[in-house]
Parts: sequence; structure tokens; C-alpha cells
Amino acid sequence: TNPGAESMSSFGRLFRVTTFGESHCAGVGCIVDGVPPRMQLTEAEIQVQLDRRRPGQAGAGSISTGRNEADAVQILSGTEKGFTLGTPIGLFVRNKDMRPNDYGDMSQIPRPSHADFTYQMKYGFRASSGGGRSSARETIGRVAAGAIAEKWLKQKYGVEIVSWVSAVGDVKCPDSEVNLDTISRDQVDQHMVRCPHIPTAETMTETIKAARAEEDSI
Repeated sequence: TNPGAESMSSFGRLFRVTTFGESHCAGVGCIVDGVPPRMQLTEAEIQVQLDRRRPGQAGAGSISTGRNEADAVQILSGTEKGFTLGTPIGLFVRNKDMRPNDYGDMSQIPRPSHADFTYQMKYGFRASSGGGRSSARETIGRVAAGAIAEKWLKQKYGVEIVSWVSAVGDVKCPDSEVNLDTISRDQVDQHMVRCPHIPTAETMTETIKAARAEEDSI
């Protein structure tokens, strides 16, 4: 049987991640099971990746959410003296910029292009403030768990993962402008859109802003 067949919040078998929390509750996080013992792991190493995804980064508010969160991660369990124990690792990020009252009207009207209506039809109930579990805040647990998996893959097998935004709508980054042999995260992170080709990144930004000005998304 598939251990995750009936769960919408748990993923994986040998490396198993369960995320928890809602957009406007006390906080969000995850439980990571299957991490080998004796691997060095600190909050600072996980924080690097959470900082890359967090809202409120300089300039990013013009193309994404205006919510401003520090997203400081706390390791609750599974490590001692900076090393993993081989037991489940609990990670927690406290929500601080919580404004559930901003969503008062949404308790009766589902938002277009969100999961509000789907949740209501499936469960007969939903968290109307910020989408609850369907909020992008849920991805914090996935990013934090991914930071642990990434460290293990690089340490054990020399695997390095680099990804970037290659297209926004009809705006595409030319393949000729990205060298797959040398591309690095530093290059990707030069622009808030996370496209390593700056001229394309600027065009992407204007495309996103134009959609936002029309109260649309892309």
C-alpha cells in the first residue's frame, strides 16, 4: 500500500515530509522523517533557502504579495549539537504578519483562481483567511525539507540543483543565454524574478506588473 495515498500533507517514503499550518494561524512548518544520523545541520543552513522564497524582499512586493514575513526557522527536534540524530526533524516558522480580518468578505465569496471553492466542495468547510492550507505559506515546509535533502545529496553524491524562471506568459528566456555547464544560483538570484538573463527578467517584470495593474495574474 502507498502510505501517502490518503494524505494530502505527507509526501515520500524513505524521505518523508509532512507539512502543517495555515496562512494566518500561529505558524507553519514540517516534520521530516528519514534523515540519516550524524549529518551536520543548523538553522542557518535551512534559513538560506527560506530567505530566497520569503515575501517582503526588497522590490519583490511590486510583483508578488505585499505580506512581509521574516520566516525565521526553528529546529524543534531531531538534532543535537548541530548534528542530526536520525529521528524525525521538526521545523517551525512563526507567522507574524497575520491579518485574518482582511479576508472578511471572502468567508462568503470564494476567490477566483484560488482553492477556496474546491476546498468548500470537498470538505464542506474551509479556512477563509488567506486560503488556509492552500496558501503559498504551506510551501515553507517543502522548502525547508528540500534544504535538508539538498544538503544530503550534495554531501553524499555531489549533486547540485539549480533552477530558474524560463518563461512568464509569452516572455521566454532564450536558451542560448543560459550556459547549463556554468549556471549558478548566484546568477539566478541577481534578479527578483529569478531569471538569469537580466534583459529577459526586466521584460518579465513589466509583464507581471501590467497584469497586476489590470487586477489579473499571469
